[in-house]
Amino acid sequence: MRVQLIDAGGLPAYADGIRLVYAEVFSAPPWNEDPSAAALYTERLASDARRPGFTAALALDRGSVGGFATAWTTPAAFPSDRSYGHVAEALGPERTEDWLCGGLEVDELAVAPAARGTGLGAALLSAVTGAAPGGRCWLLTSVRAEGTLRFYRRAGWHQVRVQVPGRAGLVVLLGPDHPAAASAARL
Repeated sequence: MRVQLIDAGGLPAYADGIRLVYAEVFSAPPWNEDPSAAALYTERLASDARRPGFTAALALDRGSVGGFATAWTTPAAFPSDRSYGHVAEALGPERTEDWLCGGLEVDELAVAPAARGTGLGAALLSAVTGAAPGGRCWLLTSVRAEGTLRFYRRAGWHQVRVQVPGRAGLVVLLGPDHPAAASAARL
């Protein structure tokens, strides 16, 4: 499989493959999403692709999708929908603005189970974060996703030591070269 960046206009050609990988990954533990959520994700992806700074990478083998990653620039006015409000509450307004706003937010990263252990996850992550301004990239994941957390730690990501309120059990991770990584480790 090879990893390549795909522009927003090229994504629709791979929507079925992205949907299949999403369903396979996120319907399994610890996520346990209903497989039908994959169709909703591909619909959301079409609107996400219009976000400023949007980038996507696909792991492809003869047109077949083995994994994908998406990211975009976090707006200066930090959002309050989805889990953003909880993140802002946990970090406080100053850290939220300094650490996350204007940085590159990794929204999704998924590798088909059959392709795991091949380096695709790291390659996809590197592809979408390579242009992070000043190394400022971040993401959210679940504390229940122990394998996912181990993956990010091996890739050099730093967990922000604050408890994010809410039922999702979220943690904030800062990229390996994020200028606030040392500060986050001391919280």
